[in-house]
Amino acid sequence: MKQLLFFVVLSISAYAGQAQGQSHKVLADKIIGVVGDKIVLRSDITNYIEDEKRQGREVPENAGCMLLQQMMIRKALMLQAQKDSLPLGDDEIEAELDQRIRYYISVYGGKDALEQIAGKTIYQIKEDNRIAIKEQKLADAMQHSIIENVRITPTEVANYYNKIPKDSLLFYDTELEIKQVVAYAKASRDLEKYAQDELAEYKRQIESGGASFERMAKMYSDDPGTKEMGGRFEFNRNDKNVDGAFSSTAFALKEGQVSRVIKSKFGYHIIQLVSRTGDDVVVRHILKIPQVTETEVNEAIAKLDTIRSKLVAGTLTFGEAVDRYSEDENSKFTAGSITNAQGSPYLTIQDLDKSLVAIYNELKVGEYSKPVSFEERGKKGARIVYIQKKTEPHRENIKDDYNKIAQRVLEEKKGEILERWFQTKMPTYYITVDDEFRNCSEINKWLSLSANAKKD
Repeated sequence: MKQLLFFVVLSISAYAGQAQGQSHKVLADKIIGVVGDKIVLRSDITNYIEDEKRQGREVPENAGCMLLQQMMIRKALMLQAQKDSLPLGDDEIEAELDQRIRYYISVYGGKDALEQIAGKTIYQIKEDNRIAIKEQKLADAMQHSIIENVRITPTEVANYYNKIPKDSLLFYDTELEIKQVVAYAKASRDLEKYAQDELAEYKRQIESGGASFERMAKMYSDDPGTKEMGGRFEFNRNDKNVDGAFSSTAFALKEGQVSRVIKSKFGYHIIQLVSRTGDDVVVRHILKIPQVTETEVNEAIAKLDTIRSKLVAGTLTFGEAVDRYSEDENSKFTAGSITNAQGSPYLTIQDLDKSLVAIYNELKVGEYSKPVSFEERGKKGARIVYIQKKTEPHRENIKDDYNKIAQRVLEEKKGEILERWFQTKMPTYYITVDDEFRNCSEINKWLSLSANAKKD
């Protein structure tokens, strides 16, 4: 079942092989698989495996079989999506292309580096991969339509759990589900004005030729992500993660022009346009975050004190407090949940920062902490923390770990439904593979089913 779902991961990773492999295609390419009127080339497999090795990832011995299987699965899903007339707009394809291009620009160290590795311009890379992206989007849509209505019952979860040998049950360390209401400290008007004046002076020096934008960014910018690169930042007009004021200012500039001082949700900036190609832009920027003093942090604490009083009195629920008052974008739309690096709300002690560890040692489940100060990504503020659930180190059990077990049951059920779908649909397509891959177990099964279907 895991192999059937692997193609979702493959669809993301294979793009790197397509981009990197352009400049060193396999000399003797050939068709190694056919589904309907769609083909899989040997280079599709080779490029992906080579890229995995270049990135230091372990490649299994049967990688060729697995990859061909997943690529044929994608072709079959895509063909069925076309047959079922599943909707897919050009804007969806374009957005996916932009997202992947941005990802690989970050992986390979910039637009120029990606173009050099690929041996093509960004525009050419996008056009070369447009059909593949369309196929993948259709395949994704078809898979979603097959499993979107899959549901499980508590009985199914219990039956699954009861079949697990007791010595094979997973072991969990202490885990916590923690929620928070955050209030960020706001700098005083004087310090905000000071930050703006600093940027205005940097702009004056740059425009007078007294200093380069790159040098000033390395010396003075408060953005750790771009500071060492001289403020260099590449993004797309449709990137939702880029502040709207920052983006609109950047696209209004002429090449080499330095913007006026602008305000974003991160602080104050000046921006210089380096280059623009369609909806892709390269800029340099200097960020100044107005300094926050203890006075402003105490004001945030006082604000949260009032909110905590309502929580304790029962006149306000924690969910309502998050919705009305929390200023943290990452947790505001997850009912205040703090997540780890993998996006899971189940936190171990290792996932907690210093301030949360101190709270964890004092707070009981169901209690609201007093407002405590913290600093995160250069921003100071205060937060109220609520421990919703805490488990001690234990072997997996259905009472404490029902949701985790249920998720595994759901994924297995989806896999079984997909498996049955392929067993039914694969024989309806013309299928052939190169002799080298006929011994691959799953592919061999499809060939047998297809051959039997033709006899019938």
